[in-house]
Amino acid sequence: MIEETLTALAAAGGAAVAQAAGTDAWTGLRTRVAGWFGRGDAERERAALRRLDATATELAAAAEDGGAQPRLMHEAMWRGRFQDLLEGLEEVEQDEAARVLRALLDEHAEHAGGASAGDGGLAAGRDVRITAEGGSIATGVLHGNASVNRPPTPTPPQG
Repeated sequence: MIEETLTALAAAGGAAVAQAAGTDAWTGLRTRVAGWFGRGDAERERAALRRLDATATELAAAAEDGGAQPRLMHEAMWRGRFQDLLEGLEEVEQDEAARVLRALLDEHAEHAGGASAGDGGLAAGRDVRITAEGGSIATGVLHGNASVNRPPTPTPPQG
């Protein structure tokens, strides 16, 4: 299989794991990814589950601090794991593993709605329209206070 295709597939896998951790989509993706890594071997699957759980735990703790860096780190780490496994297979096995991973990721994207946001975020799988009228405020996410003050009444013209 073409190396660029494997790299892109591994990157998509890493992104899916890092983005799904802590969301409603996590349980299903976690199970499917562990099965993919296990490839029929229960011990390999359990090892993958432990690594996935560690990722979810670390990202949950990092979410409390509000930093994006841990998510990027885990995305890169999982990209490497996906790529290492794919590159370590013989061509026929590699093609099959890539096909199964692609299907797994497509199904995940379908069920996840293509949008995910952490606490205090806004995510949409489709169009969002936010409007304000008549001196009001409209926002998708507001961190902090907001107020609307009447503008000062203009002074009458002099002259």
